[in-house]
Amino acid sequence: MRIGVIGTGRIGTVHAITLSRHYEVGSLILTDADTARAQELAHRLGETVAPSVDEVFKWGVDAVVITTATSAHAELISRAARSGLPVFCEKPIALDLPGTVHAIEEVEAAGTILQMGFQRRFDTGYTGAREAVRSGRLGRLHTVRALTSDQAPPPAEWLPLSGGLFRDTMIHDFDILRWVTGREVSHVYAVGSDAGPAMFREAGDVDTGAALLTLDDGTLATVTATRLNGAGYDVRMELAGELDQIVVGLDDRTPIASTEPTGPPAADKPWSDFLERFGPSYEAELRAFVEVVRGERPNPCDGREALQALRIAEACEMSRRERRPVYLAEIPGIPGGPRTALR
Repeated sequence: MRIGVIGTGRIGTVHAITLSRHYEVGSLILTDADTARAQELAHRLGETVAPSVDEVFKWGVDAVVITTATSAHAELISRAARSGLPVFCEKPIALDLPGTVHAIEEVEAAGTILQMGFQRRFDTGYTGAREAVRSGRLGRLHTVRALTSDQAPPPAEWLPLSGGLFRDTMIHDFDILRWVTGREVSHVYAVGSDAGPAMFREAGDVDTGAALLTLDDGTLATVTATRLNGAGYDVRMELAGELDQIVVGLDDRTPIASTEPTGPPAADKPWSDFLERFGPSYEAELRAFVEVVRGERPNPCDGREALQALRIAEACEMSRRERRPVYLAEIPGIPGGPRTALR
């Protein structure tokens, strides 16, 4: 199997290394707007570098992995679909709903594959939580608390391109909330704070956000996120039911300290970023993509699933802006909703 990797930044490099080691992947063609960066990685891995995206498609590949800037995702997805190629793409498909819907429709019209990069679906902790919910171990689920806290903010020049905290960061929590619970979000109420560094205000973004989500069965969920968690990178999910309570992401590297005399000590080596925390999950999602391309398993996260997470993010952004509850029915989607079964 020959795979084209378009984009060789941080996550593109991680994916290229994973694919180059996969026994079913014979070779890679790498390309990037920064040609020197792509050449360096290709030399390191013993793979081929293409001078542009055009050559990736002309030279012939069996599948494409897209890890470029978000602004290029939708067009590259559509181009691959028109070429009949399966695609793995980092989230999101696009920063707006029309662009997202158009790309999904191109994939579905072509009858090709689009697997989205929501890596938390491959994390052992979240997988265990999903199993606990479905087994009935927790009883009736009544409360979910999720959080994503970055240790340090991204570069100021990247913020205006990110789509904002709800679309860029909290979208992972929105996706995994649906996947773990098997429920859809009914309505949201969200707020944000830009009281931190001025670069967030200048970008029209917030550095910290919180959302209260009501699921379609009445379960209440809170999702919080911040770009300024100096203690370390912290991603957790707590699920409380009438019979039991569990937590994802609590281990000896969780950057939190107890004030109780008998509480656990602070982590000696807290998580620093998402690549370190979710390294095995990133590898697992690429292995799954190869299996999907080979017809050995169903798509674990298609474009419609990504659209549902974006719709929740859009509802939260509207709620923050208009200071009111927003129902998901107010946010456009594709008739029929997601095709990947949540339950």
